Amino acid sequence: MFRKIGNFFRERHLSLRSKLFLSFSCVAVVLLISSIISMMEYSRMSNYVSELIADDIYSINATQKISSLLDGYNLQVLTAIGDSSVTRLPDFDQEKFVASCDSLKASFSEAKMIPLADSVLYSYQAYMLTSLELEEVIQSTFINSRDWYFGRLQPTFNHLRGDIDKLNEAIYADLQSNSETFERGFYRSTIPGAVAVGVGILLVLLLLFFIIVFYVNPIYKMLDSLENYRSYNRKYNYTFDGDDQLSALNNHISEMAEENRQLRRKIRETKEEESAQ
Repeated sequence: MFRKIGNFFRERHLSLRSKLFLSFSCVAVVLLISSIISMMEYSRMSNYVSELIADDIYSINATQKISSLLDGYNLQVLTAIGDSSVTRLPDFDQEKFVASCDSLKASFSEAKMIPLADSVLYSYQAYMLTSLELEEVIQSTFINSRDWYFGRLQPTFNHLRGDIDKLNEAIYADLQSNSETFERGFYRSTIPGAVAVGVGILLVLLLLFFIIVFYVNPIYKMLDSLENYRSYNRKYNYTFDGDDQLSALNNHISEMAEENRQLRRKIRETKEEESAQ
């Protein structure tokens, strides 16, 4: 494979600087593209799931407000029955309650929770119809009022609270599901980054091996040949395939070494001739 890479560079007649620049640019491009993909995936998933989580939190707050309104009204009814000094009947803001339920239904991202909200409205209507009897009941004896409250009103209130609790549980389950989706999306968005790091490390190792094989090793062999030439007066005979500046440098060194070798031989022969005379 490395031979093919080397042949590719030689066929393109690229300079040493161009080869190194192209190699490192490929690594940078791979890392940059993978990083962009990872950030885009994370941003898309984060925005989508964040909206769902925000809707769930709004729904939880809305159900808590609805429960608070009902608990307050039911406590007022109980107070009116138990305290004979209370002359004013408790008042309940039905428009606010219905508006809260409609807003709650509009915020649902899951269609399966709409029937639960409708059940809350139906239970609320049954509770309010029963509570309309309070004006007549409060005029009767305490025992009759108590029997009416615990026998008729409280069961409808418990049923209403049960429906609200079921709705609240469904919202919490949806919130948990969206949180898990966000977590899975986060890990999925890190996959391109992890792949980019792995590919980048692999490319760097391949590039390092390529540089060592095609550039560092030839330089060391050139130095060894020069050392043999200088120390042992051997011919500089190192050659390698290439068409870049390193190959040109090796050719020039070879030519200079050969010229120097011939010059030294001529000088030695001239000295021998002079000695012979």
